[in-house]
Amino acid sequence: MADTIANIDQIVQSQSRATVSEWQRFVRTLTQRKVVVFALIIIALTVITAIFAPWLSPYDPNEKNFADSLQQPNRKHWLGTDLLGKDTLSRIIWGARTSLIVGIATCLASAILGSTLGMLAGYMGGVVNTIIMRFMDALMGFPMIVLALLLAGVLGNGMQNVIIALTVANLPGYTRLMCGMTLAVKENDYILAQKAIGSSNLRTLFLHILPNSFQPMIIMISTALGGIILAEAGLSFLGIGLSHEEVTWGGLVASGYSYLSTHPMLAFAPGLCVMLVVFSFNILGDGLRDALDPRLRGVL
Repeated sequence: MADTIANIDQIVQSQSRATVSEWQRFVRTLTQRKVVVFALIIIALTVITAIFAPWLSPYDPNEKNFADSLQQPNRKHWLGTDLLGKDTLSRIIWGARTSLIVGIATCLASAILGSTLGMLAGYMGGVVNTIIMRFMDALMGFPMIVLALLLAGVLGNGMQNVIIALTVANLPGYTRLMCGMTLAVKENDYILAQKAIGSSNLRTLFLHILPNSFQPMIIMISTALGGIILAEAGLSFLGIGLSHEEVTWGGLVASGYSYLSTHPMLAFAPGLCVMLVVFSFNILGDGLRDALDPRLRGVL
């Protein structure tokens, strides 16, 4: 009896050490490149800024003060003011919240809907696969930003409409990725075993195929976040999508580029924020790919 308990303890401890070792390997692989650490810092600062915007913002982002119109950076307004006297720094801080809300909501909606459609197309095959994938091919006939621009123009202004437009525009990539992963995973022996014991299709899809196909989806989400934030900035720059009351980095660039020769900070500061955040999410996606793919980890 004592020997059995000792053996069980050894097995539990070995499994615990393996789990810790695997997590340590993931963290070590993810952070071994300085550029990935820099990207994580930028993303963390952006998230903190978005969450605590009401406390970090020195002024109301929509507060007009014509007496302070078009001021250069000074002690009162660190990044100057726009034509209506609105504080540029405050508007950039609040713009981080808008960009992250649109980016995260769009990625989650695209991933959930795309994963569901992709799994159905890959698992069911036949007519279901043909209908879903041909519809995705039709959507892919338009460049993402053009399709989002068209849908946003039809739906009208508002954050909800922008999220819907960007979700539809990003849907084909997620659907095709999950369809390909489903086609590969469903040929494994454990899926055949599930069918043999009478498991339902829903159980097989969401408890066995989805968990084993989610790794590339995580990488795609982290990489696509930067592209969605850039697309939202592009729509705001063109004046389509979010309303004028909602502060966005693209809208700040659009309102400030006319003053590049006299007040370059109005367009340069929000443009730099867009560049850094998009760069950081793209680098994070590459880092996650290296950390999650055993073939790319190397010897650590």
